[in-house]
Amino acid sequence: MRILVTNDDGITSPGLLTLVKYLKSVGTVSVLAPDRNWSASGHVKTLNRPLRVNAETLADGTPALSCDGAPSDCVALAALGLIKEKIDLVVSGINPYPNLGNDMTYSGTVTAAMEGAIWGIPSIAMSLDGSGNINHLDFSGAAATACRISKQVYEHGLPVKTLLNVNVPNLPIDQIQGFQVTRLGLRVYQDELVRREDPQGRPYYWIGGKPPTGIAEDSTDFGALAAGYVSITPIHMDMTAHHLREAVSTWVW
Repeated sequence: MRILVTNDDGITSPGLLTLVKYLKSVGTVSVLAPDRNWSASGHVKTLNRPLRVNAETLADGTPALSCDGAPSDCVALAALGLIKEKIDLVVSGINPYPNLGNDMTYSGTVTAAMEGAIWGIPSIAMSLDGSGNINHLDFSGAAATACRISKQVYEHGLPVKTLLNVNVPNLPIDQIQGFQVTRLGLRVYQDELVRREDPQGRPYYWIGGKPPTGIAEDSTDFGALAAGYVSITPIHMDMTAHHLREAVSTWVW
C-alpha cells in the first residue's frame, strides 16, 4: 500500500513526523506537505502562480517533499503525477487541535483529505484533541489509531467522494476508551472583532475572542471525545441539502 502523508501545519510538524514513523509499519509512505503552516486555510487551489517543490529530510532521516502551496495543492500535485507510484491512501495530519463540527470547512487538515476524495483516493484526516494542553501533546495514540484505521480503509475501501474525519483524545493508546462512529456535532464559536490602530492611526482588525466550545451530545464527534473515545466521522463531498429540494422547487421562479 502506497500512503501519501500531508498536513496543514507544515513539513517540520511533530505530528507529521510521528504519523510517518507509525505508518511505515502499514505501507510505503510518501510525504508531500506544505513548507509552512496553513492552519484554517480551507480548501484552496493555487492557480495564479507556479508551485515550487523542494526535497526535504525529516528529523528521522525520512526523505520528503515540501511545497509552497496549500495542503490541497500538495495532494493535487501528488495525484497528478508528482508521486510516480499509484497512491492507495491519503492520510492528513496529525493536527494538534481537534477538527469538529463546522471546523471541517476551515481545516486544512480535513480539506487535504477532501482533495484526496475528489481524486478518488480513500482519505483520512487525523486530528488530536490538544485543546487546553498544547504543551503536552502525545501524538503516539493518534498515530497508532491512524495505522489501525488505515488498515481498515485499505481492506474495506470507502465509497466515491467520501473521507473519514478522525479526532483522537490526547491520551496514550492504552488509555483511549475505544472507537465511536459519529456525526458532526455543533461547534460554538466565540469570535469577537478586535479593532486596533497602527502608528499612522489607520485601523486594522483581528478576529479574536475565546476559544470555541461545542455541544457534547451522544453520537457526535464532541460527545465521543469528551468521553475519551476516538471519533470517526464519515464525510460525504455531496453537500446538497436533499431534504430541501422538493420545498425549494415549489417556489415561484
